[in-house]
Amino acid sequence: MTAPTDGSPAHAHGWAAVFPADGPVEHARFGPVPWQPHPAGFAAQDVLAVPGRLSGTAGPLRWDLTEHSGDETLYTFPRWAWNHPVLPAAQIVPAPRCLLTGSVQYSGGELRLEDAPGATARIYGHGNARRWAWLHADLGGGDLLEIVAAVSTRPGLRRLPPLVFLRLRRRGRTWPRGALRPAVGRLGAGRFRARIGLPEWTVRGRAGLHRIRVDVVQAAQRTLALEYTDPDGSKAVCRNSETADARIVFQRWWGRWRTEQEWTLKGTAHAEVGER
Repeated sequence: MTAPTDGSPAHAHGWAAVFPADGPVEHARFGPVPWQPHPAGFAAQDVLAVPGRLSGTAGPLRWDLTEHSGDETLYTFPRWAWNHPVLPAAQIVPAPRCLLTGSVQYSGGELRLEDAPGATARIYGHGNARRWAWLHADLGGGDLLEIVAAVSTRPGLRRLPPLVFLRLRRRGRTWPRGALRPAVGRLGAGRFRARIGLPEWTVRGRAGLHRIRVDVVQAAQRTLALEYTDPDGSKAVCRNSETADARIVFQRWWGRWRTEQEWTLKGTAHAEVGER
């Protein structure tokens, strides 16, 4: 949903994409159509995204999926930032690990799903960031990693390096303990750092006795480029891959750094890089 800053009526629009294992990425857009609030989620003509259901059409793409999630909501940003929209943007993952059943039809065929792993996320903002990177990584066994790293367009903030919001859910616990800690650290010390680029981007950070290294690769042939229009009319380009690679190394200090756990994802990470 976009509410233009010139006062014109809000409108709903979006896009859908499929990343076949044996073919090129395919996508289509829907809308814009007049915004009509929905009591439970998002609706734009026949496109519906509400708890438990995802359905709609976009060009040749058609999807009808039921969603079952037993996982707790993951607040990538502090909970207050989602409940009170005072930041330039905030993100939440209401279903960080869910099971999807149904079908997705596209020009190359049909994908039928039964209890397939997935996730749903939400975001609000006053427009896209100046630069950003995003990662959703299902690490298996109930573990997952969510990262948002961004440079704001606001004066003063846009001169800063990317602010990192990172949440690692591991063995039923979320690290770091505070959602703001990766972005600001303790009085600026220990802040997590991101190097945003393509085809590779990285995040490094430490909190307490633990540190993490994240390396993401988005192959050009498996990445979809799409243009966004902000409420003020400015443009941004998002490069999105549902089949990215990622390597995550989680270490603990025992007089020296020792690896507690590491994960390697080949074509199963969902990643995105955006720029103006």
